[in-house]
Parts: sequence; structure tokens; C-alpha cells
Amino acid sequence: MNTLNEQFDTGVAAPAFMTGDIPGTKGLLKQRDEDFFVEEIPLYQPCGEGEHIYLFVERHGLSTLQMRDALARHFNVKRHAIGHAGLKDKHALTRQVFSVHTPGKKPEDFPSFEHTKARILWVDLHKNKLKRGHLSGNRFAIKVRGVSPTAVLNAKRSLDRLAERGVPNRFGPQRFGYLQNNHLVGRSMMLNDAQSTLDLLLCPHEGSPKGQIKARQAYAEGDFARASELMHKVFKVEYRALQRLADGATPEQAILAIDPTAAGFYVSSFQSAIFNRVLNERVLGGSVGELEQGDLAFVMKSRRSFAVTDAELADPELIERLQGFEICPSGPMWGTSMLVAGGEVGNRERRALAISEITTKDMELCEARDGFTMIGGDRRPMRIPVIDPDVEAGADEHGLYIRCAFDLPRGSFATTVMDEIMKVTGNEERADGA
Repeated sequence: MNTLNEQFDTGVAAPAFMTGDIPGTKGLLKQRDEDFFVEEIPLYQPCGEGEHIYLFVERHGLSTLQMRDALARHFNVKRHAIGHAGLKDKHALTRQVFSVHTPGKKPEDFPSFEHTKARILWVDLHKNKLKRGHLSGNRFAIKVRGVSPTAVLNAKRSLDRLAERGVPNRFGPQRFGYLQNNHLVGRSMMLNDAQSTLDLLLCPHEGSPKGQIKARQAYAEGDFARASELMHKVFKVEYRALQRLADGATPEQAILAIDPTAAGFYVSSFQSAIFNRVLNERVLGGSVGELEQGDLAFVMKSRRSFAVTDAELADPELIERLQGFEICPSGPMWGTSMLVAGGEVGNRERRALAISEITTKDMELCEARDGFTMIGGDRRPMRIPVIDPDVEAGADEHGLYIRCAFDLPRGSFATTVMDEIMKVTGNEERADGA
């Protein structure tokens, strides 16, 4: 298993850079929540009427799911009545839209929402629930601390190149959790290995938050009741699993206590690790901004894909669309119904999946077994535009910083852009502060 983990984890760490010849700024991110600002760019505006209350929420120190749960308690609704377009960082200053299904009721029928880590910026009504993917993109403003102001020159060089050529659409470290093992949890869940899933979630780990260390040690000793008492309730997945174990549940029964949204996220992390591995190979080969025979080209506007043939590669219009970021090569988010590229491109995708020792048959069995864990799969753009980039050096009461601002399409990670700018290696403090 160690060999598998080391090979599989190359999809999580050691990114290949588009700006490898430009020195990194180094430095630190997320020294404070307000240093990492992200605001959703909505896909549409609420129409002003309907059964769904739309809330534009500013929060810090809360995950999207924690915010969802707080809203469910306030409006006295089930969690599935809450809608959101995507998952946002916990340790950031985030502005995000949520919807709440409250048929027959209006915003004025509820008391003002009060929370120490969140506030409502505006309220409106709409006819439909806000669903995953219902956003155009995200706007970021990120401060890098612990750097010399002169490093802003290299930051600008990197951002300018990324604006010209695009940035590899890598999944950032937050996709893989604070232990950087979400993809391994997802793999174990897909294989129906409940014991391995619990061990990955609950065993002692050098990257564990301080509030989990004693609970994890108690789990390793088999004292599930004490582990449940010691695990802080804010860690919902771990806490609920331990509660079930403490009540005498089997590992299989304890896994069923995991929130379906969280379970789906672990599976998505598995898919993300495979995608990152394929992407890294493409960047190292110098073809992430090009199309090859057999590619499935991703159309940014429609989010559909089409097969690239030799005849299309000879079409000047295809090259123009590629250079204008209208289309780009796509990579695999492996699943049961995902389209696989042709030729050597498809062979590379299959080899990346094979390293994980998961097959499409395993995915089909998982879907049939769990029901809620759908693994249909999708194609994901390998390269994305960095829109309206801006960079400046400055100082505030906390010291010197370099501020990088830019917009990204939905589903993309700002930490991917910052990795290109900072180039913090695995032997140094992580760029995301994890």
C-alpha cells in the first residue's frame, strides 16, 4: 500500500509549473482569513420572487458546509433545503450566495441572522434552488506575506505569462483536506473497505489539528467512547463516525454516518488526484496549451467536449479558438460514464487510473452499492484563463505584503495560480498554510 500511495500521491503534490523559469516569491498565505479574499461571480441574479430566499453571505473561519448547517438551524429547515453553487475555503474571507427553500414564507418572516463569523450582505427571492455549478467564476484578492516588496516584479512576470498562456487547471491542496489524504479516503470508500476508510479518517497523523490528536490516539487504542468525547464536534465527519463506533456500530455502519455531501467530496478528491497526474504529464510535455490527435477539446462556454481529429488540427480556426481560450484540451474526472480520449492521449488517461488500482468496474459496483455516491465522471479543462490580473506591493499593520488579484472560471483554484507565483516546495511551509 505504501508504494501505491507514493505513486498515487504524485497527483497531489509536486506540481509542474508553466512559469518554471521565473523565480518564485516564496512567502506565506492565509496568515489571516482576510488575507485570502474570494467572491463568487454569479451566473444569474435572483428575479425577486419565488419560494427560495437568496442570501449573499460574507463569512470567515467557516466552511461552506458549516455555513449551510448554520442557515438550516436559523431557518428551521433540513440541510437539503439549502443550496449553494460551490465549496469555498474555510480559512478565508468569503462572499458566497446561498438559497433557502421556505415555501409560503418571506425573509421578513424570520428574525435577523446573527453569527460571530458571518453576516448577510443582501437578501432576495428566486424561483429555483441554487445548485452546484451555478456561478460564472470567482474573484480573488490574495496577500502574500513574509516577502520582500521587490519580489513583486517576479510576481508580475508570472501573472503576465499566465494571463497570456493560461494556468494549468490543477486541483489545489484544499481539495485533498488538511491531512492531504481525501483522495485515499475516497479510494477506500469506492472499494467498500470500511476499516481502511475509518483508519484514514481517524488514525493518528502528523498533520492532525491539535484538537484531534488525543481523540485519534484513543481511536488507535480502540477506546471509541473516549475518542468520541475528545473529538470536537466541528469535525463533523470524524465525530459522527466515532459516535457510531462508540454505540457499537460495525465499521460499515459507521461509514454510513458520513454526510452524503462529504462522501461525494471524498470520491471527487480521488478523481481529482487522477486528473492532476494526467495534467502534470501534459505540462511537463509542454502540450497543455495545445491539442493533440485523440484529445477531447473542452468548449469553455458550453462546457461540452468534442473529439479532435487530424483534419481539425489542420484547421486554422481551431488554433484561433485555442489561442483565444474558447477551447482547450480536457482531462479525465474518471467515472462510469465519462468519455475517454482517443489514441495515445486516452492511453495516458488509462495508465493514470491504473496506478490507483481502481477500475471502472469498481466504480459501477460503488454506485450500485451506495446509491448516493454517483461516480458518473466528467471532462475538465486542463488550462484556464487568468482574467484581469493585478499585482502590487504594500504594507499594513501586519507588515509587508504582495497582493495578487485575478478572476478565474468556476471550478478552478486560486492556489494553483499562487503556486506558480510563489513556488514553495514540499520542504518549505505549504503555500496554503495547511
